[in-house]
Amino acid sequence: MKIALGIEYDGSPWHGWQSQPNGLTVQDQLETAMSRFADAPMRVHCAGRTDTGVHALGQVVHLDTDRQRESHAWVRGVNAYLPTSIAVRWAQPVAEDFHARFSATRRSYEYWVYNHPVRSALYVQRTGWTHVPLDVGLIQQAARVLLGTHDFSAFRSSECQAKSPVRNLQQLEIERFGDLIRLRLSADAFLHHMVRNIVGTLIYVGNGRQPVSWVKDILDSRNRTLAAPTFSPAGLYLTQVEYPRHFGIPIYTAASFFCS
Repeated sequence: MKIALGIEYDGSPWHGWQSQPNGLTVQDQLETAMSRFADAPMRVHCAGRTDTGVHALGQVVHLDTDRQRESHAWVRGVNAYLPTSIAVRWAQPVAEDFHARFSATRRSYEYWVYNHPVRSALYVQRTGWTHVPLDVGLIQQAARVLLGTHDFSAFRSSECQAKSPVRNLQQLEIERFGDLIRLRLSADAFLHHMVRNIVGTLIYVGNGRQPVSWVKDILDSRNRTLAAPTFSPAGLYLTQVEYPRHFGIPIYTAASFFCS
């Protein structure tokens, strides 16, 4: 049978999602916990691999197993073997043709920026930080050109393995909450470092280093070297993965780490 699970994690202690020989990744920790719970080797497949220091509120994984367990048992049983920075939030059987990655139709992220002259001890692993005041109005203007279907080569890591740089960015909303700025992004899929590269580039507009029109120039150039540096992973959260309704995957809208 095939089981889908919703996973939440604090990415700061781990070397990203994908398994590594040192075992210090979210995938390694999750597979070890599942194997102990089921008393059999387990392999999971995720909706989206996250980098070192990136968090998740709504990661989705699936596994194939012949172990018969109630859905609530997968949640409580696996959590008993996981470190406190990783948690299973829900579990349920799914159709055999479901795949956590390839069946997904939309992924959503949030990026949180702490905008204050002095760094925060509490937000250091939870947000990106910039000490120069940011004009959210300018960021919002600059962000509009990125919406829609484009070649996002200028915001793509050189290590990206995607076959095509074309993505449909369906949502890019920016809002300030005091010293915190939230960017919400949704797309059919994202390129490697795409969100962090967009954030870094928009910050260059918000702090006055570049004009609003610069973002369109960067997008049209398709040249990664012309855009801003990749911003910190600390403020990035995978918040939701969506699937066709017939799979019955819960629309798990996790509360934001900072505010609703």
